[in-house]
Amino acid sequence: MDKEFVPMHRQDSAEEGGFCLEDVGSEVKMGEDNLDNWGSLPNVCLQHVFRFLHDHDRMNADMVCHHWHNVMRSPALWRSRFFHFSGRLSKFRQSEHSYAVTYVRYLGVHLERLEVFVCPPRKFLVAQRLARTINGLFSELTRVKAPLRSLSLVRLELDRRAWTLGHRSSLVNNLILFLRRGASKLTSVHLSRMRNSMEQGLMLLSALSHYQRCFHSQRCLSSLHLVGFFSGSVHAYLSSNIPSVLVQLRDLTNLSLSYSCLSDELLTALQRRHRERWQNSSRDGSPLQTISLHCTLDEPHQQVVSGDSWAALASRCPDLKVMLTVDQVINPDHLARILLREIPLTEYTMTAFYSPNEDWSATPLLCNMLPHYRWSLQYLTLNLSNCSESLDEELLELVEVCERLEDLRLWAFLDIRTVEKLLQIRLARRSLLNMIRVRIYSINNTIEQEDQLKEILSSYPILPPELNFFAIIFPFV
Repeated sequence: MDKEFVPMHRQDSAEEGGFCLEDVGSEVKMGEDNLDNWGSLPNVCLQHVFRFLHDHDRMNADMVCHHWHNVMRSPALWRSRFFHFSGRLSKFRQSEHSYAVTYVRYLGVHLERLEVFVCPPRKFLVAQRLARTINGLFSELTRVKAPLRSLSLVRLELDRRAWTLGHRSSLVNNLILFLRRGASKLTSVHLSRMRNSMEQGLMLLSALSHYQRCFHSQRCLSSLHLVGFFSGSVHAYLSSNIPSVLVQLRDLTNLSLSYSCLSDELLTALQRRHRERWQNSSRDGSPLQTISLHCTLDEPHQQVVSGDSWAALASRCPDLKVMLTVDQVINPDHLARILLREIPLTEYTMTAFYSPNEDWSATPLLCNMLPHYRWSLQYLTLNLSNCSESLDEELLELVEVCERLEDLRLWAFLDIRTVEKLLQIRLARRSLLNMIRVRIYSINNTIEQEDQLKEILSSYPILPPELNFFAIIFPFV
C-alpha cells in the first residue's frame, strides 16, 4: 500500500463507540511496557481494533512497528468501503475522484462490500464532477475485477436537471459494463433512488439478467433493492419487460420495489418462477422470502392489482413476508386498493401528516383495513398527525386483535392513559409484543403531560426484562 495514499473512510467510529488513534497513541507513549503489551496482541485482536480507525489513523498506525505494518496489510481490514460523494471541491483534502480511484487501484482486489452515497447535484458543474468520480470508480472496479459481493449506489437521482443526457448515459453505461464484466460474485445490489428513465432502467435490469446467465455456476443475486429505481413520472407497472427480467433472477430471495412497479403481471411472473423451480427436477434457484414495497404520494400508485394474484403467490410461497411502507397516501379509496386482504403482510409502516381541514380520517384504516392482517402482522409503525380526531380506542383495539404483533411504534396525538393501557395489554397476555415505542405529540404545554406520564410509569417499576418499552411527550410544531 502506497504510504502517500490516504484514502477516506466512513466517519462512524465516534458514533459507534469505536477506538481513536489518539487514545491508542497516548497509551503507547506512556512507556515501553505498554508498547510491548500492544505489540504482543494477537493479529486478530489488532485487526478488530484497527477496523474502528479512520484511514488517516490507519496510516499512522501502519508506521508504528513492523508487527502493526504487517497486520495492516490484512485483506480483512479493506473488504468494506463507504464513499460519500458530494461533487464539491475542498482545499483541505484530495478530490473525491482521486481518493476513490486510488483506493480501488491499490485495495480493490480485497473489496467485497461497497456503499456509495451520492448527494444529488443541483448545478451542472457539481454534476459534472460527480459523473467523473463515479465513472472513474466503476471503470477501476471493472479493471481490477473487484470481488464485490454487495454493491450499493444510492441517491443518484438522474432525473434532476443538473444531469445532462451525456452524464446519464455515461453513468448507466459504466455501471452496465461493470455488471457485465466484473460482477461475478455479487449477491446484493442496492440501486435505490436512482430515478432512471424507462429505457435506462430496463437496460440496467437486462444487464443484471445477463450477469445471472453468465455466472450461472456461482451464487447469484439474492437481494435486489429498487425503491425509487425509476423516475417518479414513470408508470413502471405498465411495462411487461420488468416482470420478464425479474423472473430470470432465480436466486432472488429479497426484493424491494416502489409500488409503481407492482402489477398483476409481476405477481404472476414471480408465481411462475416459483412453480418452475419446483417442477425442475434439480430445483435450481431459491424461493422468494420477502417483498418490500414503498408507496409514496408523488409516484404512481393508483393501478388496480388483483387480490387473486396475491393469493396465488402466497399459496406458492407459504413463507413469503410482505413489508409495506406508505408515505402520505391518505386517500381512503387508494389505501383500500393497496391494502388487499390477500397480502401476507408482516410489516406496515405509514406516515400520514394531514391538516384538520382535510376530509380524511384514519379510523377506516385502523378499524377496517389493518385488522385483515391480525394473523400475520408482526411490525407496525404509525406516524399520524391526528390533532383533530381521537384514535386511542381504535389503536388499542387494533393492538388487541393483532395476535402476532411483536414491534409497535406509535407517533400520534394520544391520551396519556393510552400508554398505561398498552402496558396492561402487554403484561396481561401478549408475550410476543416486546418492543413498544410511543411518541405522544402535543401542541400545548408539555410539562403537565410529562408529569402524568412519569406518574403512570412509576406504577410499573419492574417490567419483564425482554420488554423494550419507551414513551415520551414530543412537541408537535
